[in-house]
Order: sequence, then structure tokens, then C-alpha cells
Amino acid sequence: MELLIKNVRACDPQTGLDRITDIAVEGGKISALGSIEPEENTRVIDGKGKLCALPGLFDMHVHFRDPGFTYKEDIITGANAAKAGGFTGVACMPNTKPPIDTPELVKYVFDKAEKTGIDVIPYACVTRGMKGEELCDYEELKKAGIVAISDDGRPVENAELMRQALEKTNENGLIVTSHCEDLKIINGGIINKGEVSKKLGVKGMDRASEDYITAREIALAMSCGARVHICHVSTYGSVNIIRAAKRDGVKVTCETAPHYFTYTDEKLLKRDADYRMSPPLRTEKDRQAIEEALLDGTIDCIITDHAPHSAEDKADFEKAPNGVVGLETSLAVTLTQLYHTGKADLNKIAELMSINPRKILGLEPVKIAEGERCDLTIFDPDLEWEVIPEELNSKSKNSVFKGEKLRGKNIYTICRGKVVFSL
Repeated sequence: MELLIKNVRACDPQTGLDRITDIAVEGGKISALGSIEPEENTRVIDGKGKLCALPGLFDMHVHFRDPGFTYKEDIITGANAAKAGGFTGVACMPNTKPPIDTPELVKYVFDKAEKTGIDVIPYACVTRGMKGEELCDYEELKKAGIVAISDDGRPVENAELMRQALEKTNENGLIVTSHCEDLKIINGGIINKGEVSKKLGVKGMDRASEDYITAREIALAMSCGARVHICHVSTYGSVNIIRAAKRDGVKVTCETAPHYFTYTDEKLLKRDADYRMSPPLRTEKDRQAIEEALLDGTIDCIITDHAPHSAEDKADFEKAPNGVVGLETSLAVTLTQLYHTGKADLNKIAELMSINPRKILGLEPVKIAEGERCDLTIFDPDLEWEVIPEELNSKSKNSVFKGEKLRGKNIYTICRGKVVFSL
């Protein structure tokens, strides 16, 4: 055997596994589970009964800025951040320069990603150039290897064009993921519209911008029986709309990010642009609704919306672009906020961060079982650490969790049987 992981608590709700065990790895696959002795020249990782293993995490919503904005991030540095955070796969949004709307640009991402040691899967645009005027050629893009389309960063403003996109993807097995913010309602707002925006004297984003497009996308999906995925849910209104739609059998899935179930817009009182993202931090009522929706299954998965920006970009609170990095803190924040508070067990976290994202995108599942591809996230659930932006692997350091003391940290990331990260 090439690798032996001893004495780890392995959790995988797909197989009903939740026990301390050894995991033998050979040829990129799990060759055995149980009590196993190492062979000569076998690399051994000893969990000593302290470390836990989940199926390799997958983030279905990241921005690697490549091509076009590589001073913020590129595919290599973004993947390094992902590996450090325990992710064996990510899906990259296409709002690059130029936007990913041709097979040639899809190939560019796949070719560069080969060097990373993990799965980096590009989205393609819903509309050509993300201009909202003409649909892309989805058949050609699917042949190039994409599994989903999005104009993330902005909505498809023309509802009929969005309906056509949903109809076409329903025919060819792709899925549309939607950035649900009405730009006319936002109308230049930079943070959540409410008491904090009033105190700061800045223009706010009305929550109706998110709730309206969420409802629109669900209505459009219903009209043609298509699947739709709602990105980065942040309001209690959107949660309620999605929950009702699911009860009615609409094929809707959705995601949220750790900052939405951890923080509120009170953080913006610091006038620090590192706490600005789109959609914005909301109120305590929203935060509680997001947490509840994660626990009851309304929200299907946790993503990071990893959105790197340089320190220069973020220097001016009112003029800075929205977005925060999150790949290296996502697991730790989720453990801190949900696991260590007793709200979610490790099997639930595996569903939210590994199993469901792959299922939504139609990717091959990753399981902890004999004969399965060996993708593992091995972490110490009790290791306490402080988020120091300068120590992050991302090119950009705009972490919303900077200075936080978190409990739980990724120690090893194993993809296709190879150790691609170790602390």
C-alpha cells in the first residue's frame, strides 16, 4: 500500500460509516478499512484517535479571477488556498476577463488546473460575455466539460432570456445557478439597507433585491420543470420562498456562506471594506434564518463565494468592490459555529460541504469505502487557531474572519490518493 491513515474517526453518511478506523490507500483508491498494519515503505499518517476524516470537501462557488485579474488570484494560488482549507474540488465562476463563454476558455481553465492536484471545474456563462443579451452555445460548452452555467456577479436581467436558459439546460442536463440580486433595486447600495446603513450614512441594498429575483427564478423554473440553484442565500425572505417551493416540489437547490450564519451587518460599523460582500451581511433575524435553514435541509450546501481583492482594491470603504476570501476558514468556521455548539454533527457537515455540492452539479460522488476514489479531508476538530490574513495561501487577504479565534483546522488534504496538503 502507498498510504495508511491510522486511528481516524471517519464519517460518511453515504455509507453509514462513523467510527475510528484505519484507511489503506493504493492506486488512488481506498483499498481497505479496518485494523491495518503498514507494509514496508508505506507512508503512515497517525490520527491518534484525535483526527477526523470526511469525504473530500467540495466548494461549488469560488472566484479564481483567472484569466484577466490574476493580480488578485489565479488558478494555482486559488487551488493552494482550497487545499489548505481541506477542499479536493472547487467550481470556478466565469466572471473573468474575458468571461468563460467559449470551449477554448473552458479548456484554458482545465489545462491550468491539471497542475493543482485537485479538481478545478469551470462554470460557463449563461449569456455571451455576461451581457445578458444572447445565450451561449450550451451544447458546445458541455462537450468542453462544464456541468453548470452562471452569470454570477450579476443576475440575468431579462426574465425571458433566463427562462430560455432554464429550458435549454433542462434538455441537456446542465444546471443554472443564479445570482439573485435585482440591480435596479440595489441602485448603488453597498451594504444592507437598515439601521447600520443609516448610522454610517451610506446607501443600502434593500433585501427585496434578493427576495424578488429568488422568487422570479423559482417561478421560471416551475414554468418549464427545470432545475435552478440559488446562489449565496442571505435573507429570511429568500429562505421562506425556497422552503415553500421545495414543499411544492420545485426543483430548486441553494447555498449559503459561513459569514451569513456567523455575522450581521453590525460588523460594518468598523467602516472596513473587508466586511463588504454581495449579497451583504444582514440582520440577526436573517442570520438565525440562515442557520435554521442549514439545519432543516432548506439550504443544501455551504460554499465560500471566495472572492479575492487586493489591499488596494479594498482600501476605500465606500468605493471598494464587494467580496471576501473564504476557502481557508470555511471548515473551521462551520465547526466552530455548528459542530462545537452541538447544532450539527460531522455527518451533517459532510452533507453540506462534500456530498450535496457534488450531487447538485452531477459529479461523481466521493465516498469513504473500499474501492472508492480516495478523496479525504483530515482535520483536528479541536485545534484552536487565529485567522491571520498574512498567513493565508490566497494572493488576496480580504478575510471577513480576520482576527477570529476558531476551533477546528484542516491538517491533511488527500485527492486521488495523493497528499496534496499537510499542515
